[in-house]
Order: sequence, then C-alpha cells, then structure tokens
Amino acid sequence: MSHLPQSQYNDEPNTKNEADASHPDSKIDHAASINYWNSVPATPGAMLAMLGDFSWYTRIDLRGSKSFLTKVRRLIPALPRDQKLALGADCGAGVGRITEGFLSEVCEVVDIVEPVEKFTAALKKSELGGRGVIGDIYNVGLEGWNPEKKYDLIWTQWCVGHLTDSQLIDFVARCRVSLKDSGLMVVKENQSTDPSGKDMYDDVDSSVTRTDLKFKEIFQAAGMDIVKSEMQTGFPKQYKLLPVKMYALRPKN
Repeated sequence: MSHLPQSQYNDEPNTKNEADASHPDSKIDHAASINYWNSVPATPGAMLAMLGDFSWYTRIDLRGSKSFLTKVRRLIPALPRDQKLALGADCGAGVGRITEGFLSEVCEVVDIVEPVEKFTAALKKSELGGRGVIGDIYNVGLEGWNPEKKYDLIWTQWCVGHLTDSQLIDFVARCRVSLKDSGLMVVKENQSTDPSGKDMYDDVDSSVTRTDLKFKEIFQAAGMDIVKSEMQTGFPKQYKLLPVKMYALRPKN
C-alpha cells in the first residue's frame, strides 16, 4: 500500500480546527485507507495514479533509489558492496513495483509487507512471483508488522504516511531490532510543503505528508541515526510534484 506521489496543488492541509491543524496524524483512519486502496486496480500504473501513465516516472524513481543505496553501502564497511544482500523487506509493497525494478536486483530474497490482499495476490501471479525472489508475504499494515527475522535491508516507500506519529515511532523501533549487525533501513517519502512548516493531511487516502524535521524527530525517538539522506532528483518541474527525500537509518550506537 503506497502513499501516492503527489502534486503540491492536490495536497493542501486540512485544518478544520486548531487541534487538527497541530496534529494532522490524529485524522488518520486505517479503515478509510484500506478502503481507498481496495478501490485501486492491482497494477503498478494505477497505484501511481496519473503518474502511472508516464513510464519515465518509475525509471527516475528507481534510478534515484539505486544510486542512493550504492552510496550508503560505501558508508557501511560490514555491508557487502559487490554482492547481493541475503534478505530484504519491501514494506507497503503494493503489487511489487519496487521489488521488481530494484530490490530484486540487490537482494537474494525479498519479504513482502502489504495489507491489501488483492495486491499481493496479483504479485504472486506475476512473473516476479514465479522467479523465486519473493520470500514470505505478510498481509498486514506496517502498524501491525512484528518482524521475526533479521534483515539486511528494510525498504519503505510512500507508505508511512498511513501511520500516526506514535505508530511510526514504534514501527521504526521494531525495524531497528530486526536489522542484522550490518543492516539498514531506508525510508523514502514525500515532504510537506506547508508554508507554516507543518505536516499535511490528505483526506483522499487518509494519510499525512510530514516535514523533514518531523521525520528526524521520529527517527531519533525510535533509536535510529540517519547515516545519509538525499533528495530524489530528476522529476520534471512542470508536474509540480511534492519533493521526495530518502533517509538511510542505522541503530544508534
């Protein structure tokens, strides 16, 4: 279940009252989120909304992710650089767009975490599902995933907006203890452009777009250090998309 890449024009904050304006995550409704995603066709293009009509979007997105991970791996001596990682997790995987175009190239096996069963059903039937790359599939939201394995890489993209701040802290903390000694977690998400520096609520899919400062506070509270962060570049400016940032996280020493 992926939080959509969004236009700045379509992601205005909903500020019905002062309390909601201060805590947009209080409006998150998980049932509404699931209902929204159940209404979306189980295809990579449909999950990217209007941007699914433009193949360049996925190429730019995945190229940025690959480049970022390559840079991060150089910063972690214990993490092998020239061979595949043993086990990864694609959190909020949808129908496997990121696993197919990226994670399958850097991991031997990728576990799937995705609450919408029709998405994982489509993934199982796909070519990707028959290649032996997909490991265990967990049909559960991130707020309910309790990893029981040790991972080399946990990748989350366009999905943590469906978690409240406290749920996100707990999720990142659980991921922290499920990393191998050399493992890392990457969070790739839209960034709020609210002029007053606040998070923004989107009532279309009941999600929140957070500020860079909020992400940093959450990672700190979850016991994670940011070993590297980087903005995604290359999206055509005429689409006026929200900025996207990648954070590579490691447990605090």
